[in-house]
Amino acid sequence: MIGKAKNITDNQEAKLKYSDGEFDVLVDGQYVVCAVTGNKISVSDLKYWSVERQEPYESAEAALAGYKENS
Repeated sequence: MIGKAKNITDNQEAKLKYSDGEFDVLVDGQYVVCAVTGNKISVSDLKYWSVERQEPYESAEAALAGYKENS
């Protein structure tokens, strides 16, 4: 479900460097913004991202949509 939104009240966006199977926190924060939907994703819930494009996604569906947009 691409439109799934979480209630994240913290205003601090994290900056991450995405690698294969892990990410490094460059700037502390509570969330990142999905590259496809624009929804906030809690850093603790983040499971999908593109290493090549350095983009986070809120779901597998959003990741696939992001891949298709950039292919």
